[in-house]
Amino acid sequence: MAGGGSSDAELLRGFKTLAVSRPDPAAAVYEVRLNRPAQRNALSPEAFAEIPRAMSLLDRLPAARAVVLSASGPHFCAGIELGAPGSPLAAVPGRGADPAAAAEGLRRGILDLQAALTAVELCRKPVIAAVHGACVGGGVELVAACDIRYCSGDATFVLKEVDMAIVADLGALQRLPRIVGYGNAADLALTGRTITALEAKEMGLVSRVFDSKQELDAAVAKIAKEISEKSALAVMGTKAVLLRSRDITVEQGLEHVATWNAGMLKSNDLMEAIKAFVEKRKPVFSKL
Repeated sequence: MAGGGSSDAELLRGFKTLAVSRPDPAAAVYEVRLNRPAQRNALSPEAFAEIPRAMSLLDRLPAARAVVLSASGPHFCAGIELGAPGSPLAAVPGRGADPAAAAEGLRRGILDLQAALTAVELCRKPVIAAVHGACVGGGVELVAACDIRYCSGDATFVLKEVDMAIVADLGALQRLPRIVGYGNAADLALTGRTITALEAKEMGLVSRVFDSKQELDAAVAKIAKEISEKSALAVMGTKAVLLRSRDITVEQGLEHVATWNAGMLKSNDLMEAIKAFVEKRKPVFSKL
């Protein structure tokens, strides 16, 4: 995996809306933390520019084998920062402007925002969301793009777009039905009601609920570390096949994974896993 050195250098440049770090030098896990607590981590145009940049860098960084997405302050994310300079929703067509041209400009702006959140899904490393406090609108769409979602007991989730006279357009209506089922997704999207951590767990939006943010952070760090210690080729391949299989038939998915494993199965990692099993020791997988 090329580009490790340049990715490291780019990460050192830092971010304005995010905090990206490697909390445990002994673990191949990086944390991407939404870092605008005074604004309840509302997603500004700058945040939409920095999220794909961070995910792209971690995708190319060999030292990163798993990513945790978390947030600073008492809440995870207040959604999109409406009316912020640079936001497509803040753009006002000039007097006499062609309405079709203005509509196309807005469409392109929405597509750019969609691409920013899809970057989380496109990162080859598994991305684990650790949600606490309020997760609103665009925040729900952000975590829906993650591979695994956990939350603390104080977490709440709500899609408020319908109450703002907006159709949710950053992935909730496309990803949530596959995560929680059509009925639950329609319930959330059409009513705009807030659900608790327990209800989120019951409908499958999150996999586990922890009593406190401290327990959440500790558990997610442990889970991410465990994933990072597995074969990176197997982990990235599993994510890729899961995402591909989501959008095709079972038969097509089976054909896809057969082709994938035909090219990837005879890896050094597989030989090491078998040898370690026979020798009753922990495997040491290849570095990327």
